[in-house]
Amino acid sequence: MTTIEIKEVTKMIHGNVVLDGISGIMQSGVIYGIQGINGSGKTMLMRILLGFIHPTNGVVKINGKQLGKELEFADSLGFLLENPTFLERYSGYENLKMLASIRNLIGEEEIYSILRKVGLDEEAGKKKYRKYSLGMKQRLGIAAAIMEKPDIVILDEPTNALDSDGVDMVKKLILEEKKRGALVVISCHDMTILEYLSDEIWKLENGRLVERLE
Repeated sequence: MTTIEIKEVTKMIHGNVVLDGISGIMQSGVIYGIQGINGSGKTMLMRILLGFIHPTNGVVKINGKQLGKELEFADSLGFLLENPTFLERYSGYENLKMLASIRNLIGEEEIYSILRKVGLDEEAGKKKYRKYSLGMKQRLGIAAAIMEKPDIVILDEPTNALDSDGVDMVKKLILEEKKRGALVVISCHDMTILEYLSDEIWKLENGRLVERLE
């Protein structure tokens, strides 16, 4: 069981309050949707959960350990944050292989399997990343996030640049992540998609958690 505990998290940048006293608990096997207009604090909250940015006040604990003090990042984490970026001169497969080599949890078979799952066939996997369309880049970013079956999956606008088939693929994969027991956090500008996928929606306004919908 994976648990993220958020206690009175506030983030200030240049004197401006970006997040204001956010508190809540997230657990395995649940999809948490983060709702809010641009500037509401959605991406900042995700960055803090990832450990990329530390809160000005408050704490985030993952399985009881404080981010930024007792651990830098979650032990088992996959994410897609804003626009995915990979090495231009390498293929999609080669980019995933380099990422996978860091922890050596998966091999060639699993990499090709996840490429197929996100709709990138073997030919697309061998294509140089610089020749990828925006939709292909998004698919590769999703593949990188989930290929090692992490305990925590954080996806910021995962349906960006995708056609209807791609959106259906994302929905299916996110529900599969939940089914295998991952703790999933997503944001999506399309409320229909967010409501369809989420077990719990956290609504942010001006950096504050104003509503939690189940």
